[in-house]
This record gives sequence, structure tokens and C-alpha cells, in this order.
Amino acid sequence: MLQEEIHQYLERFFEANGAVLVENRPGWMTVQLTIELDKALMNRPFYWSYLEKTGGIPNPMTVTFITDREKAPDTVKGEPVHFGSPRLNQIFETAKQFSRYIRLFEDVRHGQKQVPLYPWLGMNAKISYRCDLKKDVFRSIGLNLIHGTMAENFQDLLEQRALTPKIPDYCFTLTPIIMPKSAVKRIEQYIRQGLSKEPHHWAEEAVKRWHQDLALLDHFYEDMEERPESYEIEKQALKEQYEPKITVHVLNGGLFYLKDAFI
Repeated sequence: MLQEEIHQYLERFFEANGAVLVENRPGWMTVQLTIELDKALMNRPFYWSYLEKTGGIPNPMTVTFITDREKAPDTVKGEPVHFGSPRLNQIFETAKQFSRYIRLFEDVRHGQKQVPLYPWLGMNAKISYRCDLKKDVFRSIGLNLIHGTMAENFQDLLEQRALTPKIPDYCFTLTPIIMPKSAVKRIEQYIRQGLSKEPHHWAEEAVKRWHQDLALLDHFYEDMEERPESYEIEKQALKEQYEPKITVHVLNGGLFYLKDAFI
């Protein structure tokens, strides 16, 4: 990740979360944080706890971040941010927390004609295949909350549309028939059914390698009348290394009101 890309990412992150870019120059920026961002980033729990107890006026911090020391003037004092730095990792984690759920509307322009917007629940998930080898697959699935139709690659479809956090003029939303909690369960079941139908040669091969290494371990200890604790430790380590596992982790999701009933 180049320093210029880091600068652009910070711009989008702070603007999307309501912060004010007091100064935004090549190589550095000064940001007036919101209350939520101050609480998430600045590690001032005692300040915010005292403020809440006393009813004081909040005063979120203003922070300067330096994204390229060569471009920023020497007079600018701030916190360097680069790929791998603790602050950037913290911002990445905060972005994940803040973006777990979102509600957006398609920005439809039809003059004064009333336009219905159909509710969709979108869910992005990471499917991890684990043994002594590893593979991650990302899935994005949308479910229409009126009639239950599902759409694969939902995130790609959303990126082709203009979306806004505020419902456009002359638009109205249709009331969901399927509740979001039920929709999440439907998508989870859909993913599980798909996984059950996949070929799992990778898991079978991993079990074979596991048994081969386990046989070598047993051979090494076969002359011992009583196997030591180290045998059980190594045996458990082989299990952790080779045992096939599939985990599904929901990354984020949201409600999206779109002009189309089917996509």
C-alpha cells in the first residue's frame, strides 16, 4: 500500500464517518474528530466517562497525521502513518466496526414520479478452508425482503448503482415481508447448503497427510512402554495442523432499498 493510497484511504475514512478535514495537503492532514471517532481512536476512556457523569461539553480532539514526510513541511508536527503502523491498523479495525451494518437507498431521479424502492438485505462473508493449507473465499449475497429472491455477487451489483444514506425525493420504501433476522438465517442456510455440495478432495488429502505423519510419530515412540507427555503434545499439534475445517465469518451487511425487485 503506497503512501498516497494511505492518504486517500484516510480521506475517505474520515469523511465517511463525519470528521472535518481542517487541512488536507499533500503528505499530511489535520482532522477534527467526531465524538465517536475520538472514543474509538484516542484512548481517552476516563475523559469520556467523566464527561458523561458530569454532563460536560464534549471536546473531540484535532489530530494531524503525516502520510508522507518528504511532502509535508518540516514545520508540520503530527503522527506518522504508514502501512503496518499501529495507528493505521487501529483505523482499519475501526472501519470494520463502523461498517458492519449500513442502510442505503438507490439515488433514483424520476422527476416528480413516485418510485417504490424494494428492500434487500446484503451480507458479505469470508469462507475459510483450513488444514495444513489455507484458502479464503469471499461471498456477497443479497436477499430481497419481499419475495425472497437471492442474488450472488451482490456487492458488485451495488457498486454499479448510485447509493445515498438519505431516501431520495419522491421515493418511498416498501415494507419488508421477510424480517432481516430471518433473512440472515436464510443466507446462512444457503451458504451451508452450497458448502455441503462442494467436492472436498482437499480435506481427504489433508487427512491422508495427517495419518502419515501420525504413523511416523507412533513409530518414533513405539519402543517406549509408557509414552511421555511430549507424545500427546505432538499428536495434538498434528491435529491442529491437518484437521480440515471450514469457517464462515460475516464481515458486514446492510439494508439496501433499490428500484428493482429482481437483479
